Amino acid sequence: MTQMDVQPSETGTAAPTARTPVIEMRDISITFGSVRALSEVSLRLYPGEVHALMGENGAGKSTLIKALTGVYTIDSGTVLVGGEEHSFSSPAASQAAGISTVYQEVNLVPNLTVAENMLLGREPRRFGAINVRAMNRRARETLTGLGLDIDPASVLGEHPIAIQQLVAIARAVDVEARVLILDEPTSSLDSDEVAKLFEVMRRLREQGVAIVFVSHFLDQIYEISDRMTILRNGRLVEERMVSETSQLELVKLMIGRELEALERLDREPPNTEAEVGTPVLQALGIGRKGSLEATDLELFEGEVIGIAGLLGSGRTELARLLFGADTVDTGELTFRSERRRLRSPRHAIDRKIAFSSEDRKAEGVVGDLTVADNMLLALQASRGWLRPIPQSTRTRLVDEYIQALDIRPADPSALMRNLSGGNQQKVLLARWLITEPEVLILDEPTRGIDIGAKAQIQAKVAELAAEGLSVVFISAELEEVLRLSDRLVVMRDRRKIDERPNYDVSVSDVLEIIAGEARSEQQPEQQEETRA
Repeated sequence: MTQMDVQPSETGTAAPTARTPVIEMRDISITFGSVRALSEVSLRLYPGEVHALMGENGAGKSTLIKALTGVYTIDSGTVLVGGEEHSFSSPAASQAAGISTVYQEVNLVPNLTVAENMLLGREPRRFGAINVRAMNRRARETLTGLGLDIDPASVLGEHPIAIQQLVAIARAVDVEARVLILDEPTSSLDSDEVAKLFEVMRRLREQGVAIVFVSHFLDQIYEISDRMTILRNGRLVEERMVSETSQLELVKLMIGRELEALERLDREPPNTEAEVGTPVLQALGIGRKGSLEATDLELFEGEVIGIAGLLGSGRTELARLLFGADTVDTGELTFRSERRRLRSPRHAIDRKIAFSSEDRKAEGVVGDLTVADNMLLALQASRGWLRPIPQSTRTRLVDEYIQALDIRPADPSALMRNLSGGNQQKVLLARWLITEPEVLILDEPTRGIDIGAKAQIQAKVAELAAEGLSVVFISAELEEVLRLSDRLVVMRDRRKIDERPNYDVSVSDVLEIIAGEARSEQQPEQQEETRA
């Protein structure tokens, strides 16, 4: 695409300029084995701007950042700093060029003081020893310049994560970073903490620092960013002015298809008969600080609730609270009218609730165990390890589900790590079905698997619902959510923003809800009153 030189104006919006970018990455390509992670991607950062790096999971954002910070070596392309070509062979080389990164997981030392973290490796010395007074004074000056009232002598680990992230930013300022990369800095912050972070970012922008902001929260992108670069599948889609791009346009660019091309998939009318009587599972205002705002949800027998939303919208956070993998701070869960506080997944399993995580490698697959062992893990855990499953029962269950889910190879003794992704996912589904759950929570059950396995899993979910199983189905693929669900819940920015029967709902409708267009069009009078 044709890129136009821009810089922020005095009002905070970007305007054309012929200035040299502080950083310019031209036609960057990176390959890992046979996988091309980046293909001729370009990025330009100007002093005094907040630049949003946008794209869905796997779009190449992290790879591009690691190329800029010297973690990855580029295969081809050029990196210019102040118009001069540079080659970053290590993170230290990138930092020496004035590039600093603050990650979602703060990489500081919690048992050291704030000042010690800010000046680690650069402590002022006197007669060969660290001059603590000078170190604290220097740290305080930097913090004050950012509008932060933090005691430099306090221990970092005693502060909440929001303060620790601000200290990490202050450290970057102290080393006189020309470029500050903030990778998902708001994922664990509440609204007040986000506001404080944005205040610091605005101060840095005024001081001429170029800020790269990575976030999946669209409202935050539009509040703080001047310009955006959008990636998809390792390629540059477009560079856009934030003020000139609607949220609906952004969602379309990230997903990669025109709304008109996303046709509604044929499906049966929603199972309205399911919403009769007492819910199997009911969430009343459940939430967790920094994770999910208070959310209500009802799930009836034989119903499939589809959870839609972009990455970071709160889909997975809701699923984990429903299963007890994370503990709720507010609200309560009822299971068949019985109030329960799920303190652990074991409590959920005892109440016939099953959960298949989106991260099957870290939270599902045990690669060195056999297919049979993986399949029976949840059942054995529910029985207790002192009550082994009889061999005849093991053989019957494993054979039954290998056949029912068409798991290949049909060999119970095969090691799990040697199966394809799709067949691993089928084994994980079998693991939970063997426990005979009444509620099944599936988080991205078809991610990264071939279309044949995906169709088989979708068909099995529909079959289980028809037999009375209640299902919460989460997927980034909107077509899949609409194909399977009776009722649709749309998430955005860690909260539920819409809920409706899945009748005559199109992908276009869902994208408009996610992008915020539908609500703004439906409530023009209320918005006018709010502005007044």
